[in-house]
Amino acid sequence: MDLSTGQPRPASRHWRFTGWLLAAVWLFFLNVPLSTALHQPEPWRRVVGVVALLGFGVGYVLLFQWARRLRQALLPIPVGRARAGLVLLFAVGVASIPGTGGNWLATLVYVAATAVFLLPRWEALATVVLCALAPVVASRLVSGWESVDTIFFAVLLASFAMFGVSQLAQRNSELQAAQQEIRRLAVAEERARAARDLHDILGHSLTVVAIKAELAGRLIEVDRERAATEIAEVEELARAALADVRQTVGAYREVTLAGELAGARSALTAAGIAADLPTEVPELPGEWDQLVGWTVREGVTNVVRHSGARCCTIRVYADRAEVSDDGRGPSTPDADADGNGLVGLRERAGRLGAAVTVGRRRDGTGFLLRVHVPGEAR
Repeated sequence: MDLSTGQPRPASRHWRFTGWLLAAVWLFFLNVPLSTALHQPEPWRRVVGVVALLGFGVGYVLLFQWARRLRQALLPIPVGRARAGLVLLFAVGVASIPGTGGNWLATLVYVAATAVFLLPRWEALATVVLCALAPVVASRLVSGWESVDTIFFAVLLASFAMFGVSQLAQRNSELQAAQQEIRRLAVAEERARAARDLHDILGHSLTVVAIKAELAGRLIEVDRERAATEIAEVEELARAALADVRQTVGAYREVTLAGELAGARSALTAAGIAADLPTEVPELPGEWDQLVGWTVREGVTNVVRHSGARCCTIRVYADRAEVSDDGRGPSTPDADADGNGLVGLRERAGRLGAAVTVGRRRDGTGFLLRVHVPGEAR
């Protein structure tokens, strides 16, 4: 399947050739009726026999290839068309009788095998039984056809072999479809990861840039030196954000708790919010350190953007991390936030077996974001 269009990919030239060869090689066993037709004393019988056998061979290969393409695409074989094609194939085989005599019954081997490949199981079984019994009955009713009794066994063996081939083709097609689906899901997951990381990185960085730029605008007439400092920090933040984007696109970016705590202090101070940060944090495993870092980043971004808070508190423990403020809080005490940042945080936490909860603080005020790390992951 083409991952960009969602359509099945065309088979390669190698496999198309292999499919044709697989279908055509079995036509070798039509050599007996073909030899009979070529040795007919009457020209019209030779022509009828040879033309009918050639048409039969082409029809058999085309039916096989048609069904094979549908199976490769995991599409159902239209039963009505399959029946019509099988009846037509049988009719062409019967048409060869003037040139092939009793040897025309060899075509029943191909009719039975094609039925196994095309028809539903019970219809295929009925067709195989009829094709196997036809030579036995014919050898009793038609004089000179006694030598074709072996067709009975050939029909059974060919049908059994074709059943195995059809099952193998079906399983291979399902395996290829599963592999294509895995590749598609991997691409979708990578796109979601990139979108999530870019949202988290740019959302935080641009929020801080906007706040610092606004602060610099207010200070430019009051304290030009302080305004120049803020503008310099805006430039530094913009460059850092650009570097983060490049690293994220290259899948090399790492978030650390220490780095996010430092960034949180700068962002909160620029927004005029008191920062109550831990002086020491426990040593966490690499993946948990990153998760807590993302939690601090998302929590501080929300505090700066939406809370109207005067103070933001961050606490990091061995089994959990919390970001809380004394601002407006959620619209209802048990409200849950579904913003992109929190969705991404939940996805990251879920991969590590952690849980994300949001709501009011224990005293019923402000807003609390908590990521709880299971005890066994400490």
